[in-house]
Amino acid sequence: MTPRQLADLVAAHAPALALYARTWCLTPDDAVQDAFCKLAALRVAPADPAAWLFRATRNAAIDLGRADRRRRRREEAVARPDRWFVEAEIDGLAAAEAVAALECLPPEQREVIVARLWGGLTLEQAAGAAGCAVSTAFRRYEAGIAALRARLGVGDTA
Repeated sequence: MTPRQLADLVAAHAPALALYARTWCLTPDDAVQDAFCKLAALRVAPADPAAWLFRATRNAAIDLGRADRRRRRREEAVARPDRWFVEAEIDGLAAAEAVAALECLPPEQREVIVARLWGGLTLEQAAGAAGCAVSTAFRRYEAGIAALRARLGVGDTA
């Protein structure tokens, strides 16, 4: 297939193919582009390029739609608050209560605590990630830990 023939097919069918692909995915232009790339890579042009393009676009759109749904399910599962803890209970502390307490913290405190406790970062690294001074990160960490202890009724063990 010559570049001119490919350009003519794009001009003639791309808008309709994008509309067709919307049935199966949220990124129809990606499906159309994929179909045209596959067409350009063929050694022998199909007998009916328009029908071939619609079929290839449909297949690409279905694949993109499936991938998008899988990604969305994974992101939703990871974003669920109960994903903070693997265990339902840690040293007598209910994970659900700890999650609720974490969610009550201001985001600035929570980010430093999560970076330190779950991420294993030093205060210097947590400060760099949060874009603040080490002293600020320390204050946020200390205030957040104090608030968590108070909310959870855990005594100071330091």
